[in-house]
Amino acid sequence: MKTVNINASKSYEVYIEKGSLKTAGELAKKISKGTKAAVISDSNVAPIYGETVLDSLRSAGFEADMFVIEAGESSKNPENLVEGANFLLEKGLTRSDIVVAMGGGVITDLGGLLAAMYQRGISLLQIPTSLLAMVDSSVGGKTAVNLKSGKNMFGVFYQPSAVLCDSEVLGTLPVEEFSNGIAEVIKYAVLRGGKLVDILEKSDVTPYLDELIEECVNIKRDYVVSDEFDRGDRQFLNLGHTVGHAIERGSNFSVAHGSAVAAGMCIMARACEKIGVSSADTSKWIEKMCEKFALPTDTDISLEELYNDSMADKKREGKSLSFVMIKSVGECYLNKTDATYMKEILTLGNGGER
Repeated sequence: MKTVNINASKSYEVYIEKGSLKTAGELAKKISKGTKAAVISDSNVAPIYGETVLDSLRSAGFEADMFVIEAGESSKNPENLVEGANFLLEKGLTRSDIVVAMGGGVITDLGGLLAAMYQRGISLLQIPTSLLAMVDSSVGGKTAVNLKSGKNMFGVFYQPSAVLCDSEVLGTLPVEEFSNGIAEVIKYAVLRGGKLVDILEKSDVTPYLDELIEECVNIKRDYVVSDEFDRGDRQFLNLGHTVGHAIERGSNFSVAHGSAVAAGMCIMARACEKIGVSSADTSKWIEKMCEKFALPTDTDISLEELYNDSMADKKREGKSLSFVMIKSVGECYLNKTDATYMKEILTLGNGGER
């Protein structure tokens, strides 16, 4: 088993091991003194892995129940958050009990916020079941639901008590969902280079999944520990995300998060090339990796719509926005400037206004 320690405001471990899902109950017992557990999951994941996790929790002595929402980004909303809280109350969970968030990014975000808010905070075990959630959304304490005005606008920072990554469950992911997770891996590779570049360039990455997950978590750990509340270096992790969130919203969330981030990275890379920050080799490598994993490198959404949605991004501070500029694969820097600079980035990255 690979283990990564996250020493933030709460210290916890990220456990990475193939076939470890059946040990969820043992891990929950280590991090919770309670007797009740509520598994939060969705309509895709619950039918496949729900009984395995419930059985494991019950074998460890928990009275365990499961709250299931419809799969999809549209379910990450305040209404489901409140329904989940009522479910915990109906099942009699107290502050000594535990929430187990089992699913992709929607569930890790919503389940994390539910645990943070219920009775002002109870124990949280994150069990990510998508590659995207394993390498990104389950680690670092960002929890949120979406509002009509924007993505992840209603949330808090709340670190889990532990994270359990079982790469075996990735075998049931649809190909497009696996690719969406790879988009975040490409992001980490662009930020830090090294081992991830070598893995991504292999003809088949699946034999290296545990190593890949561990390296991504190590990188995210470094940013989270140095800037837990996203006011400084942690903003590097937003590479591709401001434009990506605008693409998601502009498509009415028909474009998945990873695909949107991939397009956002490519747009930024092309813009950096055109203003002389990076070379053509850099943008070509990023586009090549995205194409290799069937990820988009651009969007058909109009520049005006992308710009307007970008201005609603939660990372904007007044009239300023921090842009993650790409110098080369493995070297980026933050450029905090007027938020209206986004229009130039979009124009250059898309090859001109459409």
